[in-house]
Amino acid sequence: MNWRRPWFLYSAMAFGYAFLYLPILSLVVYSFNTSRLVTVWGGFSTRWYGELFRNESLLDAAQKSLLVATLAATFSVVLGTLAGLSLARLGRFRGRTLLSLLTSAPLVMPEVMLGLSALLLFVSLEQIFGWPGGRGLTTITLAHITLCTSYVTIIVQSRLMQMDESLEEAAMDLGARPWKVFFLITLPIIAPALLAGWLLAFTLSLDDLVIASFVSGPSSTTLPIEVYSKVRLGLTPEVNALATLVIVFVTLAITLVGWLLHRDAQRRGSEAGR
Repeated sequence: MNWRRPWFLYSAMAFGYAFLYLPILSLVVYSFNTSRLVTVWGGFSTRWYGELFRNESLLDAAQKSLLVATLAATFSVVLGTLAGLSLARLGRFRGRTLLSLLTSAPLVMPEVMLGLSALLLFVSLEQIFGWPGGRGLTTITLAHITLCTSYVTIIVQSRLMQMDESLEEAAMDLGARPWKVFFLITLPIIAPALLAGWLLAFTLSLDDLVIASFVSGPSSTTLPIEVYSKVRLGLTPEVNALATLVIVFVTLAITLVGWLLHRDAQRRGSEAGR
């Protein structure tokens, strides 16, 4: 078979994109459906977007998910940056293998195990120290930080391994202290990677259902839990409308990060060519 035939490559590409994005496109289309049934087209209408902004349970769950995702992504970037910097810049040190193992374990462990272990940890801490007082947004945030930090660590470590260390060495040769080198040279260079890690952590936290189900309480229902609970009672196009807004937000964010990474790659290429 000639793999270089344009029609075959274009057909394979079209099939792959259709397989990935047609379900998302159908969800967006049915968010403008007049009918209350999510699988029966009844005409074009923006009714369900108005209904969405009057649905207090969905809006409250979305607000909690956004708060948890923002906190989890922010703390994950801080911890992941420190871990990635240690693994990429400190060379061989005592505990490096353990640190690498601890930061990689959540990537390969099933989320059920992560959720169960987090639940047992929080219950034990509450019995011993009285904190946290029950399960809620605090426990969900801490559990999501544990998961997301691993992804941020890999992104930051990979970017630091590709970075030219001579820039940092030249700054220190000129008398700059390590903390000043980090904030004035290293941090601006890896900023696109930090932004990519933040958005990835934000998306993972916003999308998580399994871990949040273990560590959430009655008054801390996140958006995935709220949507999952509605599946058993029957979904309405309000959920499609909310999903459409999330898709638009994520698409814009990914586009921004892609543009920043592309610009950073072009800048590094121009510097290398000098």
